[in-house]
Amino acid sequence: MKQLSFADAEYAGKRKQTRRERFLLEMDQVVPWQGLIALIEPYYPKGEGGRPAYPLTAMLRVHLMQNWFGYSDPAMEEALYET
Repeated sequence: MKQLSFADAEYAGKRKQTRRERFLLEMDQVVPWQGLIALIEPYYPKGEGGRPAYPLTAMLRVHLMQNWFGYSDPAMEEALYET
């Protein structure tokens, strides 16, 4: 049996990136998250006295994807449940 080199062992442990992972990485590079979050956070509901609010970053991602892909609210909800 041939012994693996360190480079071969490291490469063997890597898996192929999914389209979803590539899309989210591109989204992180394109969108100025910190600026948008700082702008929205003072007005975003805190979820006090009732149901807890969804995290701001998740809701912001959903909103942007709805605009980019033209999803309606029910279609976006279905797409989220599928993933």
